[in-house]
Amino acid sequence: MLVKIYGSAIHGVSAQIITIEVNVDTAGVGYHLVGLPDNAIKESSYRISAALKNGGFKIPGKKITINMAPADLRKEGSAYDLSIALGILVASDQIVAENIGDYIIMGELSLDGSLQPIKGVLPIAIKAREDGFKGIILPKQNTREAAIVNSLEVYGVENIKEVIDFFNEGIPLERTEIDTRKEFQDRINYFPFDFSEVKGQETAKRAMEVAAAGGHNIILIGPPGSGKTMLAKRVPSILPPLTLKEALETTKIHSVAGKIGTETSLMTIRPFRSPHHTISDVALVGGGSYPQPGEISLAHNGVLFLDEMPEFKRTVLEVMRQPLEDREVTISRAKFSVNYPASFMLIASMNPSPSGYFPDDPNNTSSALEMQRYMNKLSGPLLDRIDIHIEVQKVEFEQLSDRRKGEQSEAIRQRVLKAREKQTERYQDLEMSYNAQMGPKEIEKFCELDETSKNLIKTAMEKLNLSARAYDRILKVSRTIADLEDSEKINSEHISEAIQYRSLDREFWNV
Repeated sequence: MLVKIYGSAIHGVSAQIITIEVNVDTAGVGYHLVGLPDNAIKESSYRISAALKNGGFKIPGKKITINMAPADLRKEGSAYDLSIALGILVASDQIVAENIGDYIIMGELSLDGSLQPIKGVLPIAIKAREDGFKGIILPKQNTREAAIVNSLEVYGVENIKEVIDFFNEGIPLERTEIDTRKEFQDRINYFPFDFSEVKGQETAKRAMEVAAAGGHNIILIGPPGSGKTMLAKRVPSILPPLTLKEALETTKIHSVAGKIGTETSLMTIRPFRSPHHTISDVALVGGGSYPQPGEISLAHNGVLFLDEMPEFKRTVLEVMRQPLEDREVTISRAKFSVNYPASFMLIASMNPSPSGYFPDDPNNTSSALEMQRYMNKLSGPLLDRIDIHIEVQKVEFEQLSDRRKGEQSEAIRQRVLKAREKQTERYQDLEMSYNAQMGPKEIEKFCELDETSKNLIKTAMEKLNLSARAYDRILKVSRTIADLEDSEKINSEHISEAIQYRSLDREFWNV
C-alpha cells in the first residue's frame, strides 16, 4: 500500500514542502530510504523501530520503500522521524488515517515514543498556511512558535501515541492558539539595561544617540573600565521598537538556527549578539557543510557587538565587508546558494593601545611601534564602513560617586523615534527606512550642502586624507544629526559634529 505524508525542509530562512511517500510491498523484505537523506535521517529506522515497539506497534517484515520528494533536494536532520513512522503504520494497515494529507507532520522520536523539539518551526508553519494545509502537528515544545501563524491549526503532542489516536480513533488533540499582536505589544518595551545607569560619558552617549537615530555603525575607543561594554549593551533600549514584520523576520532566523526557547513565541526586542573574539569566519557570517545563519544574521534588525575588535582574527573581520554594505550574505555551494539577511547595527570597542591606555596616560607602557602595530590590525576599508569613531575617556571619581541618575533610555528613545519618523517619511517611496541605508543617489538628493558646509568638509578631507566612502559616511551622519535637531537642511554645525566622529581618521596615537 502506498501513502503520502507531508513534512518540510528549510532552505535559508524559508521552508519547502517535502512529500514522504511510503510503500509497503508484500513481495520481498527490506528497508529502503531514498531522496537524498543525510545520516540523521538514515539512522531514523532505529529510533522508529524502538518507538513503535514501545508503543505496541512494529515495523513489518516486508519490503518498505520510502521516498522523500523532491529527490534532488538534500534532506537534513531528525525532524522527519514522526512523519516516516506514521507513514509506515498507515501503509502497513496497522492504523487508519484518511485525512493525514491535510497536515504537515514533523518531530524527532525518542526510543520511548516521546517527541523532541525541532528547528525552523516558524518558516515551516508559514509555508504550511501558504500551501493550504489545514494544520500542523509537531512537538509540544514548538507549539507557541508555530501558533504565531494565524489561520492554521497548531497541535502539540508529547508522544507518537497521541498522534496515532488522533488519526486512528478520532481522539482530539489540544489546539494551541495565541494572540500574536497582544503578546507582541505586551513585551515590546522590556529592557534589562538603561542609560541612566551610566555615569558620565555624555559625549559617548550623544554619539550612541546619533548612531541609533540613523542606524549607523560605531566604534568605541577607550581604556579598560571606561564603560564601552556598558554603553553598547544599552543601545537596544534606545532603538525604535521592532515592527511586527521585523519581529517575524528576526524570529524566522533564530528559529532556523534553533535559538528560540520553548516558552517563546515571537521575538519582541531587537537582538543583541556579542560573539567571543575566538569566533571563526564561518560562525560569524554563516555557512558550514549544511549552511546555517551566522552571528551577523542572528543580529538582523538588531545589534552586533564586537568587544575588543583588534583581538578578532583579521580574516574574520574582513569577511564582514560585503555584508556591511549589502546588508545580506550569500552562502554559495557547488549545487546551491543560500541568502541570509544581515541588516544589523555594528558596535565595536577597542583599547587605544596594547597596554589599554591613551599615550598621555601614565599607565601606558606601549611604544609607538607597538601602538602602530596594534592599530594596523584593523584595515582601512573596514574602518571606512564604520560611520562613527568615538573616544571614551576614563570616568573621574566625582562622576562615579555622583548619586544622581543620568537621562533615562526612554527619553533618548523618544528623540530617536522622532528622527526615525522623519526618515521613514523621507524614504517612503524607496526601499530603505533610515539614513545609514542611503546610497550615492540618495546622498546626492537628501544631503545638499551650503557653501560654508562644503568648505568645511573640503578642509577636513584634505587634512585627514579621507576616502570617498568616509566622505559619504560624514554626510549620512550629518543628515542624522540634522534630523535629531528637526532641521530640514544640513548646516555647518551638523557637518562639524559629524567630522568629530571620525577619530580614527585623525592623526593622533596611531601615528
